[in-house]
Amino acid sequence: MMYVSTRGTAPVLPFQDAMRTGLARDGGLYVPQSIPQMSHADIAALAGLSYEEIAFRVMRPFVGDTFTDAEFGDIITKAYANFGHSARAPLVQLDNNHFLLELFHGPTLAFKDFAMQLIGQLFQVVLTRLGERITIVTATSGDTGSAAMEAFRGLDAVDVFVMFPHGRVSEVQRRQMTTPSESNVHALAVDGHFDDCQARLKDMFNDFEFRDGVKLAGVNSINWARVLAQVVYYFSSAVQLGAPQRKVSFTVPTGNFGDIFAGYIAKQMGLPIDRLVVATNQNDILHRCLTTGAYQTGDVSPSISPSMDIQVSSNFERALFDAYDRDGASVVQLMEHLKTQGGFDLSQGILDRLRDHFDSGRVSEDETLAEITASFASRAELLCPHSAIGVRVADQQRDVNTPMITLATAHPAKFPDAVERATGVRPPLPARMADLYDRDERVTRVANDLEALKAIVKERI
Repeated sequence: MMYVSTRGTAPVLPFQDAMRTGLARDGGLYVPQSIPQMSHADIAALAGLSYEEIAFRVMRPFVGDTFTDAEFGDIITKAYANFGHSARAPLVQLDNNHFLLELFHGPTLAFKDFAMQLIGQLFQVVLTRLGERITIVTATSGDTGSAAMEAFRGLDAVDVFVMFPHGRVSEVQRRQMTTPSESNVHALAVDGHFDDCQARLKDMFNDFEFRDGVKLAGVNSINWARVLAQVVYYFSSAVQLGAPQRKVSFTVPTGNFGDIFAGYIAKQMGLPIDRLVVATNQNDILHRCLTTGAYQTGDVSPSISPSMDIQVSSNFERALFDAYDRDGASVVQLMEHLKTQGGFDLSQGILDRLRDHFDSGRVSEDETLAEITASFASRAELLCPHSAIGVRVADQQRDVNTPMITLATAHPAKFPDAVERATGVRPPLPARMADLYDRDERVTRVANDLEALKAIVKERI
């Protein structure tokens, strides 16, 4: 299994190197050269298996000969050992043919744990084998950072630097990033918004002297291994509801497009997905693009769903690469327009190709709060703001004859102020995190300045 860049000129790499590289050297994102297929019988055979067994069967073709079967099985077992639910990703019924996929039972209470816990184990095996030490720098709108720290803290071969937008994450999200005490993890509060953090991360990767000097690696959703890990729960949940004998649909609250792109990969592999619905908050660039064909960035408006406060959705590039028949030159042209003009317009033909796979909806702040209130009152279900956005869009767009699975991306306790405002109930943290507010914080505030950020990384590794 080999991996190619969405921009067409970076080296073609095997899984191990694509994972360690993160962002391709031509600025693109790595994707599989071809998508492995699962037959009707292969998918049917997943019924009744544990989450770990499904993960092995779904992901094994993508890793090639990087790991033996025994190594890969052990990696998966360790990755999900600390999840708080035996099913890992349980389904809860909300209504007739509407289900909530709970993805918040990992160590940091967000869906990012499914990928990050796996990546931590993948890196540990590879780096031990190679005798290397690397520097991971990541940008987060709230959840990726804490998940990365949890996965890598205390590891001898890795230094981790997490950039998050100062004042634009919830208090729980911030404390999860600023309270780990291990000396190899560093929280950097950047003056700006998430897109600024993401841009500085890409700047670091595109500075090859710095990149090579600190042995830079990335675990944002630009890293293919992140997307791959998320493919699994599309299979595990769909099979529970009758796939492959019946189609299912998914609604995904998303800002950076990585989680829903994983659903697209599952569909390309053969999972009978009817619809993939993008659910956005007021920072609705994805909804606007899928509605009008215009991908135009604007100001980021802070919201009660901060993990979606994004205007530049990195993983959308992967979808565009396929929509343009994997023509890297076309993607380069679009990304140059994005960089120089703040956006681009898609032709009707390309827009139609995207709409063949993706629908979308937008939810305002007031509607988000109303959904949290309504779901608690009528369903006794406490939703985080992101999950509430997904549920609202799913209810508006679903076909009652086709099972709809809405992804619940975070535990309501990660956003207690918004949930309490909507319901009067302040969701408590799980017992294992009950002392979060008592832990000492360790954080460095940094200007939105590439050289200042690079200097901190060089100084601390």
